[in-house]
Amino acid sequence: MKILLVDDDPAIRLVAGMALSRLGRHDVREAEDASGALAALAAERPDAVLLDYMLPDADGAELLGRMRDLSDQDLPPVVFLTAKDDPATVDRLMGLGARGVIAKPFDPTTLPGRLVAILAGAAPRS
Repeated sequence: MKILLVDDDPAIRLVAGMALSRLGRHDVREAEDASGALAALAAERPDAVLLDYMLPDADGAELLGRMRDLSDQDLPPVVFLTAKDDPATVDRLMGLGARGVIAKPFDPTTLPGRLVAILAGAAPRS
């Protein structure tokens, strides 16, 4: 599966990217901000987007809307990776069309399986 990982923290991108590619055997592309994410989506359509909620140039909810506006096809499923996992925020993100939410900090050894489970509809919040 081709995954676009969007996070402004290089350490998160490194750990999550390695977990998804090495343990999960996924093809991972990375972006550090909203602009990079939009460029990556325009260049190559991923199968899923793992998106940080708090980015320097847009919050994840805003970016999700911009991704929808720019997409001439159906948007790939979006799963948020965030420390803001309070019920109100999770409900808001799910209402905007997110497939699920994975809380930070996360266990890199279980991240690939959790992402696949969310995408399969097994567990929207973990």
